[in-house]
Amino acid sequence: MTGRLPRKPLIRRQSTLDSNFAMDQQPPPLEGPSFPIAYIGAGGINFGSAEGPWNHSFRFEHKLGPRLCVQTIVDPAISTSEIVLNNKRASFVEKAYRDTITHQSIPKYIEASKNSGIFPKIVVIGAPPQFRGCLIENRNAEQLLSKAFPEVAMFIEKPISTATVEEARALDNYFKEHKHIVSVGYMFRYLKVVSQLREIIQSKKLRVITISARYAPTYPEISKRFWWDKTGACGPIVEQATHFVDLCRFIGGEINLDTVMAHAVEYDEEPGELQMISADEKSVPGERRIPRATNAIWKFTSGAVGHLQHVVALHGNRFEASIDVFCDGFRFHLRDLYTTPILLVRTPMNDNDIVYDFPDDDPYFGEISTLVDAVETGDRSQILSSFEDAMKTYEATWAIRLASERTTAERRARSKKQMPK
Repeated sequence: MTGRLPRKPLIRRQSTLDSNFAMDQQPPPLEGPSFPIAYIGAGGINFGSAEGPWNHSFRFEHKLGPRLCVQTIVDPAISTSEIVLNNKRASFVEKAYRDTITHQSIPKYIEASKNSGIFPKIVVIGAPPQFRGCLIENRNAEQLLSKAFPEVAMFIEKPISTATVEEARALDNYFKEHKHIVSVGYMFRYLKVVSQLREIIQSKKLRVITISARYAPTYPEISKRFWWDKTGACGPIVEQATHFVDLCRFIGGEINLDTVMAHAVEYDEEPGELQMISADEKSVPGERRIPRATNAIWKFTSGAVGHLQHVVALHGNRFEASIDVFCDGFRFHLRDLYTTPILLVRTPMNDNDIVYDFPDDDPYFGEISTLVDAVETGDRSQILSSFEDAMKTYEATWAIRLASERTTAERRARSKKQMPK
């Protein structure tokens, strides 16, 4: 039986792509006029944390080199901003932060910037999503910055908001009118293993039959209470699994939202009891606690089937992150997307996997480098995640969350009816 034959060694194949975004393979930054940027948020997304490899400031420093001029760090916790500044000023990038001023709010920063006559070329919006992504007062960071700096480009971290889909769509419509260069932080789109997968599908004129994505973070290090509260970070599908819903769209096309179905393991079900939560989850009301696992399926508008599995269960440091794509005769397997991304390809000609990898490829640098190039040249065509596109991912993640909440409510209602009186 052919299914029981021993597997042969993997075949390593030279990529058909030119290069990757490994920072040590980039040319040195060019001399030139200063490039002012502003950071909204002094936390881990912009300046690094133990939770993962994200650190936007590090990538801007390597892209712009001596041209970088950090105009401000805006964060209500001035002490946090000062710690960041002290660390930066004690490092090799001291010059970039020498004149940086901290502000507690965006309006105070805008006032100071107008008084100085120095305006940012890029604003990096890494504040928590509950303070941005719509046009509601005190949650309209992008709109405030747009009105103050009509020519500014924006880098917006995912998820784009925690507002309702309708409220976020109002900002999407605003951006369509005001024509800012905007990039949203779906960095996996910039991975060369993802580009390689798409190139093979397109060059061989393949049609996707099904896509299955799996994401399991390590949860003990997630100590922020708001992440465990659906009214804080909006739940793990909207906040975290959004990366993999986005990749499913990037590879498989648009999702028919009317077909989305989902089930979840909730916190108060026996399989949902977790032993290593470091946050104060017990202070979160039960109806606001996050699910431990969510499985969703849907149809793409192409007719293909999509599947997502998100699980809050693992300990240690390494996230489980993978995607399988099946086409006629082909299986593509993306794995270890946060650490050492690899693409394994089975073809009609060979049952054994062909391996594609790009050592030290850095998708975070890729998205930042692409945005800077777009600002410098005016050509935004290489930005892989516009706000308009990210809005579609936001709609899909909300559809999955709401579908799982509906099935949970229906299941509990049935159980209640079946309880003996």
